Amino acid sequence: MNDTSTREIYTVSRLNLEARGLLETRFPLIWVEGELSNVSSPASGHLYFTLKDPHAQVRAAMFRNRNRHLGFTPKAGLQVLARARVSLYEARGDYQLIVEHLEEAGEGALRRAFEELKNRLAAEGLFDAERKRQPPAYPHSLGVITSPTGAALRDVLSVLARRFPALPVYVYPVSVQGAGAAPSIIAALARANHEQRCDTLLLVRGGGSLEDLWAFNEEAVARAIADSEIPVVCGVGHETDITIADFTADLRAPTPSAAAELVSQDATQLLHRLGSLAESLRLRLHARVGQRQRMLESLQGRLARQHPLRRLQQHAQRIDELELRLHQSLARQQQLRSSRLQTLQARLSARSPALTLSAQTKRLERLRQELHRAMQERINREHKRLASLSRTLTAVSPLATLQRGYAIALAPGSLEPLRNTDRAHVDDRIELRLARGRLFCRVEKIEPEGGY
Repeated sequence: MNDTSTREIYTVSRLNLEARGLLETRFPLIWVEGELSNVSSPASGHLYFTLKDPHAQVRAAMFRNRNRHLGFTPKAGLQVLARARVSLYEARGDYQLIVEHLEEAGEGALRRAFEELKNRLAAEGLFDAERKRQPPAYPHSLGVITSPTGAALRDVLSVLARRFPALPVYVYPVSVQGAGAAPSIIAALARANHEQRCDTLLLVRGGGSLEDLWAFNEEAVARAIADSEIPVVCGVGHETDITIADFTADLRAPTPSAAAELVSQDATQLLHRLGSLAESLRLRLHARVGQRQRMLESLQGRLARQHPLRRLQQHAQRIDELELRLHQSLARQQQLRSSRLQTLQARLSARSPALTLSAQTKRLERLRQELHRAMQERINREHKRLASLSRTLTAVSPLATLQRGYAIALAPGSLEPLRNTDRAHVDDRIELRLARGRLFCRVEKIEPEGGY
């Protein structure tokens, strides 16, 4: 009798489970072309059928969450192209395909060409993120490459009129379907780059079948987009439509309307930001003036505590320099902010209420004049105060006493004035500082206090 203790015995369930695992891990998602037969669709909504060719057949299942978007009705005898993963139905041990996507074989050939071109251009680096440029957040003008009679152009213009009506738009009319579409698109891209009237280009069209959108899968169109010096935003078809142009463009939008949304700013938000900038300008000017004023007061306090004329003159000169820099800095900041404000006002004037904008502009100018006047008055007051302090300090300065005929005697080897005879000896050399010049003397006799 054979010993079964060393044998690894599979159950049928285990065998089918491991066979299924091998199939699903060995094969990635693949494309399979064949003829439909034995098509059935039970109440569950799932779809079951057989794919066959003249020499073989394979069972297939397409579950409800995948077949609800089919653009055609699967029927026996129809040639199809299926994107599926290889699996095994464990209950019967049947090898089968789990279909993720199903399309008629006419599109299948196009789909294969699409995949081949996509893989080749990707290998060249044409889709790399490093070569793509971000379109400007505030474009000066916009170019739209599309059919002049299509719904895509109407959608784009409608979105721009709602969000930012002041944005100039140049339309480059092209054919978006048929044999002449690709050359037309390439010519429009070349013209836009030659004219340089726009800093952002929209390449848009409405939805359609893979064949309808094939112009946007042409290699020449993809390379023309990649070579464009102007950033290109591609909005072709509906959200589920993907073209080679989407991969090559600097930015992809799911629809033409979404493309217009991506490249335009909301006028309401810009108005709010303009108000915020004006308030920020006012607060920053106020804070800067307060900071400089506190600095000036601090310097004046230090001058009041340090009375030698040389230090006073140095600090007075420093104050004048700081005052000049403060005035220049404030004027420069005010000019920059005013220039930016005028630029934003000009760009928003086309869609802003004229009376409100005019009133706000006048109010800002009035506040700027009042601020300038208040600053000038404060500077004049501080000048007068500094002059008064300088005169007071000059009056009590030791140099004024020297001007009246007095002299300062300095101890030998020291800059400290002599106040009594304790620190001097006969034959010591002392220095007498006069209002003009110095005397170097020798002590011949010392008389203590009361020796007159």
